[in-house]
Amino acid sequence: MTPSRFALAALAIGLSTPLWAAPTSYPLTLENCGETLTFARAPERSVTVGQAATEVLYALGLAETVQGTSVWFTDVPEKFREMDAGVERMADNDPSFESIVAKRPDLVAVQFIWHIGPEGIVATRDQFHELDIPTYVMPADCVEKDNTVGVDGTRLQPFSTATLHQGVSELAEIFDVQDRGAALVAELQAREAAAIARAQALDVKDASAVFWFSSAEMDIDPYVAGRKGAPGYMMEQLGIRNVVDSDEEWPVVGWETIARANPSLIVIAEMNRRRFPADSAAAKLEFLRSDPVASQMEAVKQGRIVVMDAHAMDATLRSIDGLEILAEGLEKIGMAQ
Repeated sequence: MTPSRFALAALAIGLSTPLWAAPTSYPLTLENCGETLTFARAPERSVTVGQAATEVLYALGLAETVQGTSVWFTDVPEKFREMDAGVERMADNDPSFESIVAKRPDLVAVQFIWHIGPEGIVATRDQFHELDIPTYVMPADCVEKDNTVGVDGTRLQPFSTATLHQGVSELAEIFDVQDRGAALVAELQAREAAAIARAQALDVKDASAVFWFSSAEMDIDPYVAGRKGAPGYMMEQLGIRNVVDSDEEWPVVGWETIARANPSLIVIAEMNRRRFPADSAAAKLEFLRSDPVASQMEAVKQGRIVVMDAHAMDATLRSIDGLEILAEGLEKIGMAQ
């Protein structure tokens, strides 16, 4: 359901009012993805495992606390480049447990439970907590989500930007910068409302799409977006049907199945990461145009392909960017009514 004009007007009025929040009262105790965390004071040193967590701390003006970052998919936004230049990138992909501990962090902020969680490939949360190092997992990766199913987990309920707001607000409380958190949440809400209003104006009808994130090898089945993740949210807001009927975050689906569904639009991820051959958008485009099955889809024949920042396809602050990119893409390729 999209917001009414009254709701949008109320949001605009709310944003014209100065935002204020009370300072944090320590010790602070909060529940995070099945763990109880307690902070005696605001963390002075942090490490991030996941680009999403890094960018939230940057957006809250907390770069000076960040001792190291890891797990990067794309370039840091221009507005954060100066602050990021002074922060050590410990690993483009997965850091080691030992390298994180060596930074003596007061907090480890995590994007994905599969990195730091019950079976984390970097470490478990217990391993850090035994050393009195709290780990905070972004709520977007655990609220109404079962991370024991599939590689990236299965959502029990559709992704909601409310989980993004929760992550911003809780990290702001942990670091005692609630005013900044309230301002950032208000900005995100205003952008989301504006993007949805723009999408409504397009009045797209009978459209379908597939979001292709990557593939372990170019000639095998791709990782595509399930219906309940951030791409599903974008499609729902724009009135587009996802041809992939799965609750998994990024299920593997064969090109024959996708081609039979014949989506009217294909969205491909661009990223700097090169873990898989298909991480490159150029490689994806070449495959779509040359593969005997994929090349027969109407979206490929008619050039209805949108390139999107990979980080916007995950449940991150950039999901709003993705909504804006998709709306603009629909206009450019002539799918608006």
